[in-house]
Amino acid sequence: MRPRRFARPEQPPPEPQTRINERIRVPQVRLIDEDGAQVGIKATSEALDYAYSKNLDLVEVAPQAQPPVARVMDYGKYRYQEEQKAKQARKHQSQVHVKEIKLRPKIAVQDYETKKGHVVRFLNQRAKVKVTIMFRGRETTHPERGRDLLTRLAEDVKELGVVESPPLLDGRNMVMVLGPTKNAGVSKDAKAEDTQTGEEEVQGDRNRQDPAPEGPAGPQAREEVREAQA
Repeated sequence: MRPRRFARPEQPPPEPQTRINERIRVPQVRLIDEDGAQVGIKATSEALDYAYSKNLDLVEVAPQAQPPVARVMDYGKYRYQEEQKAKQARKHQSQVHVKEIKLRPKIAVQDYETKKGHVVRFLNQRAKVKVTIMFRGRETTHPERGRDLLTRLAEDVKELGVVESPPLLDGRNMVMVLGPTKNAGVSKDAKAEDTQTGEEEVQGDRNRQDPAPEGPAGPQAREEVREAQA
């Protein structure tokens, strides 16, 4: 026989951590009015009447204090403002992604160009790049080759990446970390368009310059000379 399944009783929703109005069970509170001024220590019932008389809520803001601190406010408006602040904080909080590229000290030219293309792509994605040189066997006796390779890579991508961690030897590996610059992620077409727009504006300013006034040898002066000769 299958065991009977009993429906679990519905649990009441958890009470909010911030106690307001009738949820404040302490006998007295230190009351702060809606303007932030201290009213003093009042009985909780009296503080509630004070808040209700202003059509506002009584909110416990410091439950650990003796007595707890309660403030008169519009709790719905307060929660909305706090949610908006948290949303803005999450919006401006940037997630840092770290990509890794592994190279060998004796890498071929074509392979190096391919790896460099990956580094450029990662930097344009506003990600940090961890470049690792892997030494094998007797290659560990020449760490300068790996350092030269990392320095060359940093120089090749200096417009998009800046060295945040210089080449450091870690066991059989040498590691360097590149971070994106302000130019990373900006397309070359956008830069060229800005440059072309600037040149057009300069050319337009030149074309709008007033023509130079004619000197004394202008048409009127030439007519006077002809009349004198006649």
